[in-house]
Amino acid sequence: MFTRDVAHGMEVAKRIDTGMVFVNHPTWTKADLPFGGVKISGYGHELAGTGIQEFVNKKLINVVPIDAPA
Repeated sequence: MFTRDVAHGMEVAKRIDTGMVFVNHPTWTKADLPFGGVKISGYGHELAGTGIQEFVNKKLINVVPIDAPA
């Protein structure tokens, strides 16, 4: 999702029932960011410290300023 109101973007991201949400950026890939889903979209999480917590649903919310360079 893209928004100039970062606080609103964070609130919307918290309500979305998914493992990863990107605010003001289409995708993000880094070795230290957890990757995974919830429900039947995947089993557990990979990377970062969340790998050990594969039985717990985590959510990644990434916020980038809307006018940030790509």
